[in-house]
Amino acid sequence: MLLLGQWHNYDLKISVREHERSLTVSAMWEGGLFTAAYEGGGRPRTFITQGTVYRRALDGRMLAKWRPAGAQRQRRWLTQDEALQMEARARGLVQAVYDDLQRGVLQTNVPLPPLGHTLFQRAIAWDEARSRADARRYRAIYLPIGILPPDQYSAIVLQATLGCSFNTCTFCTFYRDRPFRIKSPEEFRSHAEAVKDFLGEGIYLRQGVFLGDANALVVPMRRLLPLLEVANQVFPAAWGSIGRPASRADGGMATHQSAWGGIYAFLDGFSGEKKGVNDYAKLASLGLKRIYIGMESGHEPLLRFLDKPGTPKDVLHTVQAMKDGGVAVGVIVLVGAGGHFYADAHVRDTIALINAMPLDSHDIIYFSELVVTDDMPYAQQAAAANLRPLTHRECQAQEAAIRAGLRFRGSKPRISRYDIREFVY
Repeated sequence: MLLLGQWHNYDLKISVREHERSLTVSAMWEGGLFTAAYEGGGRPRTFITQGTVYRRALDGRMLAKWRPAGAQRQRRWLTQDEALQMEARARGLVQAVYDDLQRGVLQTNVPLPPLGHTLFQRAIAWDEARSRADARRYRAIYLPIGILPPDQYSAIVLQATLGCSFNTCTFCTFYRDRPFRIKSPEEFRSHAEAVKDFLGEGIYLRQGVFLGDANALVVPMRRLLPLLEVANQVFPAAWGSIGRPASRADGGMATHQSAWGGIYAFLDGFSGEKKGVNDYAKLASLGLKRIYIGMESGHEPLLRFLDKPGTPKDVLHTVQAMKDGGVAVGVIVLVGAGGHFYADAHVRDTIALINAMPLDSHDIIYFSELVVTDDMPYAQQAAAANLRPLTHRECQAQEAAIRAGLRFRGSKPRISRYDIREFVY
């Protein structure tokens, strides 16, 4: 439901989404247009003001993103005090709007529904103490979530495994702080139930389940199947995406039945137990919809330089088995890897490898520009090899060259960019 009105001589918009149990308020506040969005339980989600987008992570951190005129997008993680101040600023807006609604001095095109009153009150109650306690609770349930594919940023993440099963890629430091470990069904169930309780009504803004950590589907089938069964039991298909609520007159909750978002996960295409078509078909029957593979490149010498534990043929075999088993794939290409020395071969062989895959409209190809930090082994190896890195513009040109060479037999997969610096969970 969209409520429109005038507040202090400026346009006001209030969005109350019943199926998502979410609240968004947009109005002039403290000298500029300010938009504040909240989950159903009152947890802040997104703020927008003065051309900057602020995304709150579940651990209480907040990422600010903005684009100066004629320049690349800029990003900065706020300090904890800055994040809490931004929450307080938004809370002030929501409180002021709600007070005027309650006093009858603010008129909207339609009355605020009962659910709207509930959502306003919960957002106002989300004070600093509540925010800090929520972040502590998150850290008691999860180890840091390193990365997700962009289309999974709104998934329910369940850490069925911890760490990465090989953890050798020179350009990745996400999981260096933990050894690889597979959870037992009992431990995983306890974790999943804790996640469900923690998300609360924020669950209605989330789509499907993502099995973490980095390489969860490397788990042998005899141990993997019970974990998927647990995920289905804690977040059953009957909940819809995941359990969209219908509003009641008292602002309470009833659930619709609708198509579930499914289960998603990473799997390295080079290593681990080599699952076959029948294995993927069985996983698909348990709700597995798409698997994301860090292919990085089709050029085998570059893969060796990156310490990837296999060959392009391994990736092609794995993708073919997944597709034959009824599971979609997400293929990730690392743009800029290997610098100028590997550039031409990287483009040529990546095009050839992707063109050999039976991809269709259910699949995704992601182009992820290499982001190098000083703590990466890649940085030291590239310096030792005198590799000249590609500039951002050269990375864009490399992506364009690969895209231009792609040919698909039928329907085309979705092709998108993947910037790891944008990730907020």
